[in-house]
Parts: sequence; C-alpha cells; structure tokens
Amino acid sequence: MWYGVSSIIGRSITFLLTPYLTRTSVLQVSDYGKMSLIYAAIPLLNVLFTYGFETAYFRFSQRKEFTGIYSTASISLLVSTLIFSLVLWLFQIPLANFAGISNEPQLIQLVIIIIALDTITALPFASLRLEGKPIRYATIRLSSILLQLATTFFFLSYCPKIIASNQSSWIHVFYRTDVNPVTYLLVANLLSSGLTLLLLINKIGSIRLEFNTKLWKEMMLYALPLVIVGLGGMINETVDRLMLNWWTAGSSVFKEEQVGIYSACYKLSLLISLFIQAFRMGAEPFFFKQAEGLNPQRTYARVMKFFVITVTLMFLVVTLFLPVIKIFFIGPTYWVGLGVVPILLLANIFLGIYYNLSIWYKLSNMTKAGALITVIGAAITIIINYLFIPRYGYMACAWATFFCYGSMMIISYIWGQKEYKIPYATKKLLAYIVIVLILFFIHKGITLLLPYTVVSLIIGAILLFVYVRFLLLIEKKEFQKLPVVGKFIK
Repeated sequence: MWYGVSSIIGRSITFLLTPYLTRTSVLQVSDYGKMSLIYAAIPLLNVLFTYGFETAYFRFSQRKEFTGIYSTASISLLVSTLIFSLVLWLFQIPLANFAGISNEPQLIQLVIIIIALDTITALPFASLRLEGKPIRYATIRLSSILLQLATTFFFLSYCPKIIASNQSSWIHVFYRTDVNPVTYLLVANLLSSGLTLLLLINKIGSIRLEFNTKLWKEMMLYALPLVIVGLGGMINETVDRLMLNWWTAGSSVFKEEQVGIYSACYKLSLLISLFIQAFRMGAEPFFFKQAEGLNPQRTYARVMKFFVITVTLMFLVVTLFLPVIKIFFIGPTYWVGLGVVPILLLANIFLGIYYNLSIWYKLSNMTKAGALITVIGAAITIIINYLFIPRYGYMACAWATFFCYGSMMIISYIWGQKEYKIPYATKKLLAYIVIVLILFFIHKGITLLLPYTVVSLIIGAILLFVYVRFLLLIEKKEFQKLPVVGKFIK
C-alpha cells in the first residue's frame, strides 16, 4: 500500500496539475506542449544516467558471495552522473534543438540539474525498497511532491497576482513576468528534487569508499542490456511527443499546440499507467524474492490474473465515464483529442502485462532478450509515427503506442514460455480483455444513438456493474481468499 500510494501520487503530480494547467490561464496550449516536450526528454535522460543499476542492485543483493554492493553501485552512479552532467552542459544547445525548445536553453540547464539530483537519489530509494521500509520511502516521496505542488501554485498563481497589485513587491527579487512560466514549473521540480536529496542524506552518507571491481563488471554486464530496454521503453512511452513536434506540418506554435492536446488527453490514460508504475515499484523486489521459494511460477501466474482484472476494470471506469471525467481534468480546448484515450488505455494494459511477463528474462539473466524485444517495439513506434504523423497527427501516435506494446507483449509471452514456463490463465485473461472491449463498443453504440450525458452515465454504470458481477462469479474462489474482499462474498 505504501509503495503503491506514494508511487501513484508521485507519478500523478502532472495528472493532479492537469486541470489547473489546462483549465486556467496560467499556460497557453503551446506552453503546455512545450512543457510536455521537456518532460518527454527527462525520462529518456534518466535511463541513461541510471543505466539499469536499480534492477542490477536488486538482482545482486540476492547473491551472498558479494559484499559492498550498495557502495559499489552508488560510487558508480555518482561518478557517471558527474561526467554525464558535464557532457550535457557542454552540449545543451543541441539538446535544446532535439527537444524542440532551441530558443530557451535555460530550460535545458534546469533539466540537467534535476536529472542529476534524481539519479543521486535513485539508489538510496532502491535501498529503502529492498530493506522493506515503505513508510519512510512514502514519507520522503510525498514530502517532495507536496513541495512541488505548493511551489508550482506559488510561482504560477500567487507571484503574478502579487506583482499585478504591487509593482514594488519583494517577489521581484526572484520572479520576472517576462520569463516563460514553464521555467517556473521546472524550478518547482528542482526544489522538490533538492528536498528529496536532503531527506536521503543519511543514506547517501552511508556510502563507504569500498568499490568491488569484479562485482561492478558483473553488474554492468547485467545492467547494460537494461539500458536498451529503458531507452526503448522511453521511446515507446514519451518520445512520441518529440516525434509529433518534429513531423507535424505547420508553424512551431501549431506543433506545440498539437503536442499539448495529445499530452493532456494522454493524462486520462494515466489511471492505468499509474497503477502499472505502483505495481512495478512493489513487484520487482517481490518477484526476485519469490524466486528463492518453492514454485514461484504459480505466484507469478496468480499476480498476473489479479493485475489483468484490475486494469480491465480501470479501462471500463475511464471509458464509460469519460464524459464526466473530461470535465474535471482537462479544459474544453483539449477535448478535440479525446479519441486517443481508449486506444492509449488499451495500449497501457498491454504494457502492464508485458511488465508482468518480463520477469522471465530478469530471473534467467537473459536481459539481452528484454533489450531485443524493446528495440522491436521502439522500431514499430518510430516507423508508424514517421509514416503517419504527417497525415493523421496525434492519432498516429496513439496507434503506434498500441501496436508497439501489443507486439512486445506477444513476443515476450511466446519467448518467455519457452525459456521460463509460467502457468498463466491465458485464455481466461484474453476473454476478460475481449469482454471489456465488447462492453465499451456497446456503450459507444448506444451513446451515438442517444447522445445525452445522463444516458451515457446510466448505461456506463449498468455495464460496469455487469462486468463486476461477472468477475465475482467467475473468480469467486480467488476473491474469497482475499481477507478484505472474501468476507463480503459468500
């Protein structure tokens, strides 16, 4: 619960800010697009900076023959972070051009510092997860999130209001009205990352000057394919915004507006992606520990079943009640892009299933297989976007994501069952996905004939109830084993 809640809130900060940023006048649509371009580049650089050492740390911590794992991994990350940061600082102009913000290099400078701070705290956070300290982990995460939210509102709402009423205000010392508001969004992020560093200072201070060269080489051999996995994952997950900016025809402002619309609508698929992120945070160390027990495959199969049940329910909740959800979370200017939401929700279901399936190559030390699967997915993303963005815009991005994650899921399942067989209830899980799609199309057909919000909500509630009732009947024995749910099911 603690990992889940903190991870969900951590990932949902942009989701929490979306209504504020899209329904008020603090950002223009083009500025929202510019912000999205920057936050598309950050995860890509984060993968390079951490180069798979979090997963390697979890993996090698299970091996008792090595000592100094935490210190060795931490020293490696600290040294490489310094080197990477200096290189990026020297090449900040090309990096700004790559991100589509060539006229505002100060944004790249802030990004470099944020990434460096986040990398330094990555392994201390991993150590807390491995040591089973979820409350401390969550406290630090939530504290930094609250600071980021508070400073964002301070810079974008409070400061302009005070300056408008008092030109001689002390706020002029650090706030300027001629600076792009996206800059202050990044400043808020920077302050949040700085607080995280301070709260983890004792974990960082516990790093000893102990570097095991043999261990480091083995960790690098294990982790480097994960860099390809991570880079491919980021291409599939976030770089479509950059591609949309590169290959959409029109002025720079129009391109940024298209990125802004797509990014805002993408947030509505965040309910599933947030759950996936929370699941990954708890599942990775859990899966490695389960591998030491008897018949872990049965546990992995059961986890997959509950995962699919959960994400299919989320798919229905978002798609059936989208007419109401859109009102609360994004401004009317962005509603033109809502057609991407069901496609992206289904794509994220595929991604979550793939993360479940990926345990086979991590446990089998076949991380190169994960790299190859991700490269295939990235190639699909790039090809579809390159061919179809000029004609179909952000709809091409949504379908590229769908086919990318779907392909990765299928390849990983077929390959994984040959190398590390897990008794997944494949037919049943496929049936669940097909059923929710049928319910979605039934709802869409009825609402096309009767285009009234009230009708849409009533039909949506009925269909959701039907699916929940169906699950309780089919999975009655499984739900009875759950302490919270079981007592309500006779």
